Amino acid sequence: MAPKTTYTVVAADDEDELREAMCTMIPWRELGFCLVGSAGNGLDALQLVEKHEPDLLLTDIRMPFISGIELARQVREVRPATHIAFLSGYDDFEYAKQAIQYNIISYMLKPLTVQGLGEELRNIHRKIDAQFAMFRQAAPKEEDHRGTMLMALVLDDCADLDGNAQAEAWARRCGLLGEAGDRPCYTVMVSTLLKEDGALDETLSFAAAVDQLAGKYLRCASFSLPGKVVSVLLGTPSEFEEYLYILADEIPQMAGRVLGRRCRIGVSRVQSAWSALNNGYREAMEALRQGDRTEAGARFIGDLEPAVKGGELLCRRALETLEQHYMDPDLSLVSLSGMLDVSPNHLSACIKKYAGETFINTLIRKRMEAAGELLSTSALKVREIAERCGYTDQHYFSYCFKKYCGESPNSMRRRLGIERMGEET
Repeated sequence: MAPKTTYTVVAADDEDELREAMCTMIPWRELGFCLVGSAGNGLDALQLVEKHEPDLLLTDIRMPFISGIELARQVREVRPATHIAFLSGYDDFEYAKQAIQYNIISYMLKPLTVQGLGEELRNIHRKIDAQFAMFRQAAPKEEDHRGTMLMALVLDDCADLDGNAQAEAWARRCGLLGEAGDRPCYTVMVSTLLKEDGALDETLSFAAAVDQLAGKYLRCASFSLPGKVVSVLLGTPSEFEEYLYILADEIPQMAGRVLGRRCRIGVSRVQSAWSALNNGYREAMEALRQGDRTEAGARFIGDLEPAVKGGELLCRRALETLEQHYMDPDLSLVSLSGMLDVSPNHLSACIKKYAGETFINTLIRKRMEAAGELLSTSALKVREIAERCGYTDQHYFSYCFKKYCGESPNSMRRRLGIERMGEET
């Protein structure tokens, strides 16, 4: 009997025979999966993840252009709700384990038989089932005195209590302070779940699910209010920089995929003291009130000020900035958002909405257009053109160019040369 839930899969392997065998010989439907795409390199795999938003990416650890580890990191940035299973040779196994933070659900050692891969896919299916069940039915936490104290510290203005021994004892009992010397930073995140008619969903298990997801990345203490979950996130500035945007993407993605509900999130600035949590709560609520209230996703208070950071104008600024920096091989959504002083979440959604394509596709298109211009108007070598367009690997550049333009850089040059000769005669 086929499992009740069917999960979508993208498979990636640069070995053509193995990839073809995976696509044709694995009884995907029987195992509870639907294969929605396959790729022979990391770039194509990443684009398929962006397009199909699969539940599972099954990828080789050694891939052309983008390694399996780097692919996992980039997938986590754009689709943290996607689970990743690695296929790796024995020598890569310890190396693959370094990617545990990237939502890795399985490691499989090559060589694999069809039977062995099928059995591991059954195990993966059970793991995803369990995670989805947790998100649907996480047991609501019983409110105790610690929850009541946390609520008071967040909802009341406690700025004048900084240094107050009794208040600090409360903060410690709530988990906001650790042992002596533990001085984390704080961010307040407010999450809401919307029904189809736009009304707030009062699902109590959602609070527990948010708490458990947040706990994957940061220390967290949460409580529920009518129609919303208030989470106090604790961490170092570097932890917030790496994980906060990812968490704020994963919760709405999971809510949409598992519950079929839109989830909106408001996030405050990072606060340096627990006594500033009320200010953080007010910022998170202000962020939540802004923008299109029918659209799922996270909104950071920093995305709202000044007003020029919004909508179509932000998209234009992003495209102008990309125009100036596309030749930087390290340009990414995160680095571009840093230049514009907005969150990657907000910038990604804005580019998709107003430019009609993802950041990755926008960047590739710009680089290919620039490459085409240089190929047709300069005598630069292909390697030099690749470097000027942000590629450190000439083969990677040539692959992208042929995929985008339908011919290789050298073929384009030859064709243009023949056409010019024809015009001259």
